[in-house]
Amino acid sequence: MAALRQRDPTAPRLTWYGPQQERIELSGRVLDNWAAKTANFLTDELDAEPGTTLLLDLPAHWKSLCWALAGWQCGTNLWLSPESPGAAPVEIAATSRPEDSPPAATTVAVALGALDMRWRGALPAGMVDYADQVRAHGDVFAPFAKASDNDVALMAAGQEITYGDLLTDYSKPAAKPGRVLLQTDLLEKAVRAALGIWAGGGSLVLVHPDVEVTEALINSEKVTVS
Repeated sequence: MAALRQRDPTAPRLTWYGPQQERIELSGRVLDNWAAKTANFLTDELDAEPGTTLLLDLPAHWKSLCWALAGWQCGTNLWLSPESPGAAPVEIAATSRPEDSPPAATTVAVALGALDMRWRGALPAGMVDYADQVRAHGDVFAPFAKASDNDVALMAAGQEITYGDLLTDYSKPAAKPGRVLLQTDLLEKAVRAALGIWAGGGSLVLVHPDVEVTEALINSEKVTVS
């Protein structure tokens, strides 16, 4: 996160192409701000702390990546859909499908539309509206407590990934950092790629599977690796 803030902070680090003709570009500074707002929301409103189980029932999306970064800043144990926590209690679940959300102590509805300022339509009783609340939180996050290198940061493919292993054993820097294009709707695949790309100083162009990757798109985004 410090590298995103300090290493050419106005350069694009995450560009999203969505199925509704969406194009969202986040610089390192803006990406850090969104992750900080989400982390402050998690701690201030939902009492997230090191060890809290956070399930992201979300597709690959720019907001989902912000949630992952925010969860790790809070020290949470992150579960990525479609991974199932099994017997582990889910304390917080963030979902884009509240009508079919997995059971959790607290469930947050995450609207994925580019212009959504709140969830469109009624939400089940007790469910928290992320879009309606997150903008009120600060752009800088200072954790009350930090996870240790030995704490579990992520459950992926049935394996526990510690905080110390996130940027080493789990995700390795891209061989050719630059503008890397990835087309997927799988959050785990996007998270793993993003960590490696950002660790190497690169930039991710994340494309929904329904979006056609044309030569014009590749050229306009200056893609170096696909």
